[in-house]
Amino acid sequence: MRFPTCGLVLFALVSSLSLAADESWISLWNGRDLGEWTTWMRKPERTSNVPGAVRLEDGSYRDPLGDNHDPLQVFSVVQVDGAGAIRISGEVFGELRTRRSFENYHLTLQFKWGEKKWPPRDQPETPRDSGLLYHVHAAPGAEGRVWARSIELQIQEHDVGDLYAVGSMIYVRSRLQPGSGKAGTRPIYHYDPNGSWVDFAQIPGMEGRCVKSPDNERPRGEWNTVELYCLGHDAIHVVNGKVVMRLHGPRRIDTATPQPVTSGPLILQSEGAEIFYRNLRLRPITALPDGLGTQ
Repeated sequence: MRFPTCGLVLFALVSSLSLAADESWISLWNGRDLGEWTTWMRKPERTSNVPGAVRLEDGSYRDPLGDNHDPLQVFSVVQVDGAGAIRISGEVFGELRTRRSFENYHLTLQFKWGEKKWPPRDQPETPRDSGLLYHVHAAPGAEGRVWARSIELQIQEHDVGDLYAVGSMIYVRSRLQPGSGKAGTRPIYHYDPNGSWVDFAQIPGMEGRCVKSPDNERPRGEWNTVELYCLGHDAIHVVNGKVVMRLHGPRRIDTATPQPVTSGPLILQSEGAEIFYRNLRLRPITALPDGLGTQ
């Protein structure tokens, strides 16, 4: 087929723009190893067998596994469905953290649950759990915390897209679930774009969790796509192409007064369940796409 001259120019321009768009993506994983990430893990459970680790009289381990020490291969690179993936076994609670810090970005990743579950979350009724922590602003294990201060996009069976304000604060338009918060029950808030602004924090007198809406997770065994938009003081959680939460005003609370926090490394959690991650990439943004704007 022959293109008119103007058609060739237009084709070249579109191709150039497409290439530029593709090149704007930054891969967060090289597909071969975990050299672009660091690890930290707490003390293993008694059921784990860690060669050379010191146990106390009750059988518990004395020390955390700590930084970049992974004798149980909790974090590894494997082949899944014919392609490379990061495997997080979940056997020890801990983190896989990017060496780089990020600000004003669109992140996308895919995850799929494995079969294995580990104590203390190995009961049949316990949902498989992991998580994406962003705006991380604490060192691994700081203050004796397993999870570094951050904002969490929850990755847990049936709860993908929930918010946990992990040692931090953030606003979400939400509504109180009818009947919750009464007769000794904890209040449960659900994201509602037409609801009132509620400040979330895991501190006494406040709630740290907001439930996403709607539930858009695929059945276990299928790959799910999670996207995260962060721009200035706004964040958006997207699950399989659907916005499930908009957030505003992330703040750190480990300071004399709360201070904005809009950048930081990213963390993938190991939290008692086997999970696989692939296609982790990120690109800088200067505006939110049409239809995803905050309210």
